[in-house]
Amino acid sequence: MLPGGPRPDSGGWALSKGPASPRPDVILLAGTRPEVIKLAPVLWSLRRLSRSVRASFVLTGQHHDLVAPLLGPLGITPEADLGVMTEGQRPTEVLSAILAGLAPLLRSRRPSLLVVQGDTTSAFAGAVAGYYERIPVAHVEAGLRSGNDDHPFPEEMQRSLITRLATIHFAPTAGNAERLVAEGVPREAVLVTGNPVVSALDAVLERFPPSPAVQDLVAEAEGRKLLLVTTHRRESFGRVMRERLACLREFVDRHPDVVLILPVHPNPEVRRAVREALAGAPRCRTIDPVPYPDFLHLARHAWLIVSDSGGIQEEAPSLGVPLLVIREHTERPEAVSSGHARLIGGGTEPLRRALESAHAEGWRPEPAPGANPFGRPDSAEAIARAIVRFLETGTLGEAGR
Repeated sequence: MLPGGPRPDSGGWALSKGPASPRPDVILLAGTRPEVIKLAPVLWSLRRLSRSVRASFVLTGQHHDLVAPLLGPLGITPEADLGVMTEGQRPTEVLSAILAGLAPLLRSRRPSLLVVQGDTTSAFAGAVAGYYERIPVAHVEAGLRSGNDDHPFPEEMQRSLITRLATIHFAPTAGNAERLVAEGVPREAVLVTGNPVVSALDAVLERFPPSPAVQDLVAEAEGRKLLLVTTHRRESFGRVMRERLACLREFVDRHPDVVLILPVHPNPEVRRAVREALAGAPRCRTIDPVPYPDFLHLARHAWLIVSDSGGIQEEAPSLGVPLLVIREHTERPEAVSSGHARLIGGGTEPLRRALESAHAEGWRPEPAPGANPFGRPDSAEAIARAIVRFLETGTLGEAGR
């Protein structure tokens, strides 16, 4: 039996204080767009698999403006929104605000399980709050490691600490699972489920048609190579980001058959760098952040994606679009080893060479037919089955394997 599983002799929850809930109660905590997207299919699966389990979303408000447009179409009505985000907050303030808002909710509700996803400050705060309140924590997307505590910052340290705090670890790949075991996590607490982004992506593309604005962007790029760029990592702020963007501008200048589209992250540091590097550049379109479905529709039409994002390393393989990862380290090496992505580091010269190489060779991923390094389309259901089993028996068993 895992720590935090039900005690057969008492009917209660080993890590919970207070009376046992007559109905198993699961909170899925999310604060950013990727968390909502990846946890939504888990919510759907929990509701479909077990009527006895009460499952609901709690939002932290970390990225409220990006999350809000997704809720209705994804069938999510949050039971609470902590509304923590204010302009200019740093991770320390976000963390303390989430803890201050979440702790009273956990004390009053006493959920049977708290589910967090990924490596955000919301996920880390949830794991800390669950630990303090003696509520079992399940970590979706567990076991990712870049090998460098500062890259990406602060996500690499946060996901490592979540591992120490969680009871259940849902690993996307066998490699992630082995890494967790090597770090001392009991093997019976780890389950390889794939990544729910695979099922989430299919659902989003089916439920959300492209907006007229995105259709116009795609039409404008017709007959040219659409280069889709995203950049927002804190370790890239300042000179590094400006130099990368200048390198991309120069590449577009050299190749009249290329059109660059960059949805600009709302962070002021990113906006300043984009303005300085790309203002007035021909065939370089900078646009406001687009809803996630529109981003996927743009990505589907891309010739090449250049990004320092973690999530796009999971999405590109499902879309079959080549990706250049402009980071020194990646916590998703499967995207590289499977042939879907190339890790080129943070310097401008490697970026220039990689862009020219992709343009000259017409690079397209050539993975094994149907292969996706991050799992299968039923990963959300595998996670939900394991949660239901844990609530019933205190073990993960073979569910989802």
